[in-house]
Amino acid sequence: MNLYRIDNLINAYLDARSVIVDSGYATEMDWQENVSFDKLDESTFLREISWVILSAGMKETVIRKKFIELTSVFCNWRSSEEILRNYKARLNKALRIFNHLQKISAIISVAKKVKKEGFGEIKRRIEKDKIEYLISFDYIGPVTAYHLAKNIGLNVAKPDRHLMRITQALKFENTTDLCNTISHFTGDKVSVVDLVLWRYATINKNYLNDFNSLVAT
Repeated sequence: MNLYRIDNLINAYLDARSVIVDSGYATEMDWQENVSFDKLDESTFLREISWVILSAGMKETVIRKKFIELTSVFCNWRSSEEILRNYKARLNKALRIFNHLQKISAIISVAKKVKKEGFGEIKRRIEKDKIEYLISFDYIGPVTAYHLAKNIGLNVAKPDRHLMRITQALKFENTTDLCNTISHFTGDKVSVVDLVLWRYATINKNYLNDFNSLVAT
């Protein structure tokens, strides 16, 4: 992409960011900007990995409606030890809220792994091996691992379907290359760029037309 098209890309991104803010999602951007891996604790990790597990292959709006109830069932994600106390009863109660045995079982499995290995070791392994280690958790795959990484403070872009479509339309090699380029010219974190592009795609069904036009110019 030549400099003229880069300029158009950055302008398109800034326009998309303005739409996000005007649509009431500025708090999401602020959260992504401020989330810090250094400050990651056990409770936050349990909450974020559970959110990603539940969200896999489903609309965010569907999960958001269930997540408050599930948070109560799983002791507000305070610790793996609390989640595992009477976990069979918790599993059955959770299934009455969200009837997906594999996903609910995966949350229990995460709690068992955190308790067995200790959160300090879990955090050390994430910092060392990042995506490679995150996919060792049940129901976390090569794409959802990037979603989780973003949510716990790693500065990455996830290759979800919306970003992949934008990446292909703009003829970038991958989503990381696309988001790194925008980050370089705007100063926004890669993870924030990812969020802006994803959220824009969810609220504008014609988002691909906006980005396709950049290649034609």
